[in-house]
Amino acid sequence: MTEHTYIPFHRPCIGQEEIDAVAQVLTSRWLTTGPVTIEFEKEFANYIGCKYALAVNSGTAALQLALDAIGLKPGDEVIVPTYTFTATAEVVTYFGARPVFCDSVPGGFNIDPADAELRITDRTRGILAVHVAGEVCAMDRLHAIAVAHGLHVIEDAAHALPADHQGKRVGTISELTAFSFYATKTITTGEGGMLTTDNDDYAERASVMRLHGIGGDAWKRYSHAGSWFYEVLDAGYKLNLPDLFPGLGRVQLRK
Repeated sequence: MTEHTYIPFHRPCIGQEEIDAVAQVLTSRWLTTGPVTIEFEKEFANYIGCKYALAVNSGTAALQLALDAIGLKPGDEVIVPTYTFTATAEVVTYFGARPVFCDSVPGGFNIDPADAELRITDRTRGILAVHVAGEVCAMDRLHAIAVAHGLHVIEDAAHALPADHQGKRVGTISELTAFSFYATKTITTGEGGMLTTDNDDYAERASVMRLHGIGGDAWKRYSHAGSWFYEVLDAGYKLNLPDLFPGLGRVQLRK
């Protein structure tokens, strides 16, 4: 098959602005998580309309932090759709919990609220709703089910930037929402993701856990604004996003 007849699955839109932005990070000599990441978080939160946006190294990482924030434990269950990428169910198993699969809506791909409710047990802790191809799930119905059964709702919005639902942008509807900036997504950082929330406790927990459980702005210890001293508050993860990536993402977001 020749180059002229081959249709690629995806081709990212990268222009000179993105190249210049990455070059600027390189010349700054600050490559890991730092000031560019913080600016990206602020701009993303402002765009979405949420209180907190926490940059991480993948959409999977954002889902992992969301489940950590709600305190998922071994033996718990989380309802997930059958039609999704493996990461949606995979992250549930990280905590020793069990993903419980439910059907898609008739004639569609998103999670079926009626089938999801049938699969709730006394071990169910949450519903993980995936918006497929930019079509938002029936969030009003899922929230009603969650309230009735005392469950958390987490949204996998890897395919849903910048979708909205009943006048609210995805990322502001549920208590926790995970976005992906993988190479095939609406905007890309190559690899990367974002967790959005309006909950102060969730944001604080995710901020600590994404970088080894270290408290505070630990990255500042490498700058004149920081100190050598830091504390490890919990056994965390390595999920932070280096400045090279949001250098690209900030330009993509503006576009």
